[in-house]
Amino acid sequence: MQSSGHRLRDVEQHQPLLSGGEEEVAASRVWFIQDSCGMVCAFMTWFLVMYAEFVVNFVMLLPSKSFWYSLINGVAFNFLAVLALTSHLRTMLTDPGAVPKGNATKEYMESLQLKPGEVIYKCPKCCSIKPERAHHCSICKRCIRKMDHHCPWVNNCVGENNQRFFVLFTMYIASISLHALCLSGFHFFTCVKVQWNECSDFSPPVAVMLLIFLCLEALLFLTFTAVMFGTQIHSICNDETEIERLKNEKPTWERRVRWEGMKSVFGGPPSLLWFNPFAGLRLRVLMVRARKNGAEFSV
Repeated sequence: MQSSGHRLRDVEQHQPLLSGGEEEVAASRVWFIQDSCGMVCAFMTWFLVMYAEFVVNFVMLLPSKSFWYSLINGVAFNFLAVLALTSHLRTMLTDPGAVPKGNATKEYMESLQLKPGEVIYKCPKCCSIKPERAHHCSICKRCIRKMDHHCPWVNNCVGENNQRFFVLFTMYIASISLHALCLSGFHFFTCVKVQWNECSDFSPPVAVMLLIFLCLEALLFLTFTAVMFGTQIHSICNDETEIERLKNEKPTWERRVRWEGMKSVFGGPPSLLWFNPFAGLRLRVLMVRARKNGAEFSV
């Protein structure tokens, strides 16, 4: 006989683990992982985006003699940067789909009213009833629904509830990285033909060093996020998480492929809301719940 720690057939389809009210609370609470490595990586992400903002705005655009060039590129770059940072925050502070910890009690299992022969998953690490396709994260110390992977750059797992924001984060970071590379190349080309003192308010050596570091940063992040974006889209279209792909797990669920998978993750038919990281954000509800119940922190 298999122990309770082994993966068995899930019966969540017959008896949901969360009621409607509990799901609403889970979706609106503030979630934060107290992981030192993750917090450092998240801080570095914001620092590097702020560095790119500084170089683009104060080294390249503001000293430019072309008003429309500075205005159009400044609005576009800063707008994408705001979307990228908002997507990062939504990914980091959204419950990725954590299963209630310690709910595998005798009383709760009796309340499920299981039929004869029906069995459930039970995670021996967090003592929770484990839904199908959920995996335990050793950093979050929770079982996460449709866990794709744990990303230190967002200090959180990428799972059922925040995968959309992670996809937007990778897309917008790749966009501003490509934009920064194009601006840097054009700035170098322009300044070679004139005096460097006319191109920037900074001294030529300082301006060159700042631009070189920006190009290296942009090239690195463009490569990394573009690959991650492509991987995520491929996984969504195939309805397969990265963990399931690496473990070569055979699907026991009905796959939602291509557009059905995209609509499932992004919440509805194709629209501009897919690209909006502010969609569904209820700041007033979050503030009320934070005062009333406090934010949930994972240690």
